[in-house]
Amino acid sequence: MADAGPSTSASSADQVRQERLARLKNLHLKMNEARKMNHTEVQEEDKRGKLPKNWEARKRQVDWEDDQESRKKECVAKGQNFDRVKLLDISAEDAEKWDRLKKNKKNPDQGFSDYEAATHRQYQRLTKAIKPDLKDYEKEKDKMGDAFYAGKDTLGVLEHKDTEEAVDRMVNDLEKQIDKRSKYSRRRAHDEDEDIDYINERNMKFNKKLERFYGTYTAEIKQNLERGTAV
Repeated sequence: MADAGPSTSASSADQVRQERLARLKNLHLKMNEARKMNHTEVQEEDKRGKLPKNWEARKRQVDWEDDQESRKKECVAKGQNFDRVKLLDISAEDAEKWDRLKKNKKNPDQGFSDYEAATHRQYQRLTKAIKPDLKDYEKEKDKMGDAFYAGKDTLGVLEHKDTEEAVDRMVNDLEKQIDKRSKYSRRRAHDEDEDIDYINERNMKFNKKLERFYGTYTAEIKQNLERGTAV
């Protein structure tokens, strides 16, 4: 009877080899899966980093406004008074607290202090007037994919077209700014003895503002320049 030892050893070695290959293949699959998950996490973190710092608060505000609008429509459909229905969800303690805050609220506009503060107030006013449509936002993001968030590998040219409502809103805001500016613009008599340090009327007004706020700090420098003794 022939000895089956070598054949059995070869079969066992082949089986061990197949098991090792299977484990290696499984390890490669897990590594690829982990690499993809890591790449996805990096992309999501990059997207979150590019969002405004107050994005979550603004999103909650928009969601709350949408919820209030839906409840208002339901009340109108049922013939109910929305303001009365809304008051049913507010406790007497919260109502008194909000009433006190409303009475003690101070005017946030303290007048002109400097150009930086004036620009910041205008920015706050414009951003509060914007009511983003999250549905259109999500739709545009799904449509553009990764190109929605500009990065180091993008040209920054996005296939985005502003809506007519957005354009009309911008035009109306600009018209309001022009109208408001015209009310505060007063023509003053020209002093012939005054030095001419401007090239047009707008530049003249700008120079007068600079002189009004910073003239006391630059008077000595201007005198030295006129005398030719400035270092």
